[in-house]
Amino acid sequence: MPTAIQISQVHKHYQDNHALKGVSFDIQQGEFFGLLGPNGAGKSTLIGIIAGLARMDSGKVHVMGHDVERDYRQARRCLGVVPQELVFDPFFTVREILEIQAGYFGKKRQSKVWISQLLEGLNLADKASSNMRTLSGGMKRRVLIAQALVHRPDVVILDEPTAGVDVELRSSLWEFVKQLNNEGHTIVLTTHYLEEAEALCDRIGIVNKGELITLEDKNALLARGIGGQCTLNITFGQSGLSDCAIGKTVIGEGVDVISVDDCGMVVHFDKRSVSVMGVLDKVRMLGVDIADIRLEESDLEDIFIELTR
Repeated sequence: MPTAIQISQVHKHYQDNHALKGVSFDIQQGEFFGLLGPNGAGKSTLIGIIAGLARMDSGKVHVMGHDVERDYRQARRCLGVVPQELVFDPFFTVREILEIQAGYFGKKRQSKVWISQLLEGLNLADKASSNMRTLSGGMKRRVLIAQALVHRPDVVILDEPTAGVDVELRSSLWEFVKQLNNEGHTIVLTTHYLEEAEALCDRIGIVNKGELITLEDKNALLARGIGGQCTLNITFGQSGLSDCAIGKTVIGEGVDVISVDDCGMVVHFDKRSVSVMGVLDKVRMLGVDIADIRLEESDLEDIFIELTR
């Protein structure tokens, strides 16, 4: 696929702090990409460099083929950025803010219909004539998203877009963003709500202490888990284990019995070397009926914590 953002050997220092240590990766056009990392990992610094708001010490960054330093204007036209902070001008209405933003890109006249569509899509139509300072935090964040989209950029960077937003607003925001992605926009998301990244992103890159520590397809990352570890909860039927069997239960090599009683058992194993069916066959050999099972695998939060520990 064509490349939307190309990052090559980017270094950035803030005095003695080496914020980015040779970060390199590509984001493909039309991708929904998750950029994750703990506070201070270097995510915001990298976004600032991509947006032309900070200068790298060395390296190269291209947005839709345009060098962000040598061809800043063209690179910036291809990019829409939703910042973490609620930055707004308190003296204008919502529609005026969007018209001014469109004017920065020379598209004020062409954007009138698109602005109305944005207001409708982000449920801001009834706030179009409201002054920015009268809006709630969630509504202000919607306006920031509209500002980032007003010039119809190919690439949209969402930096913690749902911080402080209630559940209902968050859900409608993601529906709108998923629609944008389906229409071909490249979406780059940073978030501390890891369930959002798990639900939305195609690929995930994790940055820690200024370095890219993993870059992987989301499904492959989840399948890998933390060393492939799984927990299997087994509920017995009418025929459970006798007291004698409970005391001597051994399922096999690579399977740890966490707990067991006459109602069921919990076992822990590595799915890369032991299959679920293999575990169940060994349990049945103990002479019990299996009424139900529940498999618990590592989610993105578990993986994130392990990788950034």
